[in-house]
Amino acid sequence: MTWLARTRLLQLASQAFPVGGYSHSQGLESAIESGLVNDEASTRQWIGDVLSFSMGSYELPVLHAMSEAWRQPDVNELELERLNGEFLATRESAELRAATVQMGFSMRVLVKVLPELPAWLNPVLEGLAEPSLPCVWSGLASAWGIAPEDSGIAYLWTWAENQVLVAMKSVPIGQSAGQRVLLESGAQIAALAERIATLDAPLRSNFAPGLAILSSQHETQYSRLFRS
Repeated sequence: MTWLARTRLLQLASQAFPVGGYSHSQGLESAIESGLVNDEASTRQWIGDVLSFSMGSYELPVLHAMSEAWRQPDVNELELERLNGEFLATRESAELRAATVQMGFSMRVLVKVLPELPAWLNPVLEGLAEPSLPCVWSGLASAWGIAPEDSGIAYLWTWAENQVLVAMKSVPIGQSAGQRVLLESGAQIAALAERIATLDAPLRSNFAPGLAILSSQHETQYSRLFRS
């Protein structure tokens, strides 16, 4: 990966990247409301479990598959459309589905105004009726010359970092506790990324019923700060 691609990776993973992730808790707010997450240890457990049973076992392999479709000499649009549709179908609540579509749309709008991107990127994105976040993310990462392995780590990191920020606001946990959680999450993300990189066709599993139930409950939660 070039030095320029490394700086683009930092930009892609930055909390300042305007895709609206800050407005979503991805089910964590409901877990806090239920009392399941109430301190540093339970925050660490929540993030670790979702990484193990959903983000790392399903979203990361799908992101890699999307990256491969983008990196074909001629972008494999049919495969991207199939993977995007499959990903949306695995969102088990209305809020989880709406969150990835909202962030996908926001990133697609941003991509339109960014300079020096290859001509093939925007037409493919425009052809998707409902672009998911990983589909647009992998497309922009490919356009910036970011390797799929690095793109995947950044994708999981931004999710984990946002979860910690939600916990800091809502549990609440302190800043030092948040950094301790991120240290452990970072080590787990590295292990997940290394495992996926060594497999030719990793099994995709999104079996996280607790997350689905809590996310569904959030839809009718009376008091909330986040959209999901």
